[in-house]
Amino acid sequence: MKENYSDTIFVLCINNQDYPASLEIRKIYQAFQSPRAAEHQLIRVIDESGEDYLYPAEYFIPVAESSGKNVCSDFINVCGEIINN
Repeated sequence: MKENYSDTIFVLCINNQDYPASLEIRKIYQAFQSPRAAEHQLIRVIDESGEDYLYPAEYFIPVAESSGKNVCSDFINVCGEIINN
């Protein structure tokens, strides 16, 4: 059964371990929320190839939803952590 990926979000990549050719740290990617993927701690992201693939959800933090709602506090906190490390 094909899943509908209508819930678009934008996520910041904070880890690209095992996927350095596909993901860039500190880059914002378009992603799709998928309950089935979330059950396995995965997120569907459009990567550097332009195609969508499943990646570990812990490699990303949400920065905005398709509705335009910003998730700025998490974004600012993680940026501060990245800069300080």
